[in-house]
Amino acid sequence: MELYLATQNKHKIEELSALLGNRFVIKSISELGVVDDIPETGMTLAENSRQKAQFIADRFGVTCLSDDSGLEVDCLGGLPGVFSARFAGEPKNDLANSNKLMVEMSNYADRSARFVTVLTFHQNGQFHQFEGEIRGEIMLSPRGNQGFGYDPLFQPENESRTFAEMTLSEKNVIAHRARALHKFKTFADENLKFADE
Repeated sequence: MELYLATQNKHKIEELSALLGNRFVIKSISELGVVDDIPETGMTLAENSRQKAQFIADRFGVTCLSDDSGLEVDCLGGLPGVFSARFAGEPKNDLANSNKLMVEMSNYADRSARFVTVLTFHQNGQFHQFEGEIRGEIMLSPRGNQGFGYDPLFQPENESRTFAEMTLSEKNVIAHRARALHKFKTFADENLKFADE
């Protein structure tokens, strides 16, 4: 089954492709001629995820999976949240976002946070959402050089390493996106027809 990933983020495409395995033929929306970021005007991750899937569904009518993820820091009232990718403003910049986060948190002892992903699957006019999260802490300074975004600052609960100190396969065992994708795969196994069945 062909599945278009409704994102231009190469890191998300890499993670989702690795997690989806071979049940789907993964396609990029660039193959549909979409070259710009899909607008995100929602106030929640679920709204933005749905908006991305709706954008692709309305224009192309293809089976697609969208992702909106964010880091929610407890002492900042859930920020950066839906603003995670643009926390430091435009253009999107991982280092600037991380630096702003460290400055914003500099006066707080509470370092607790969570990463959240909401996936939206669209097929034949139907939309289904799947959420995954992982709790952890924000480090005082970045550690590691794997991953992207806030990975060098986020250390998951019960781990001694940040996401950026883990390989992609290690991260994909526990991460928020993997947890949401596990729910999607369970749904797919129970509800979708594949060519090999």
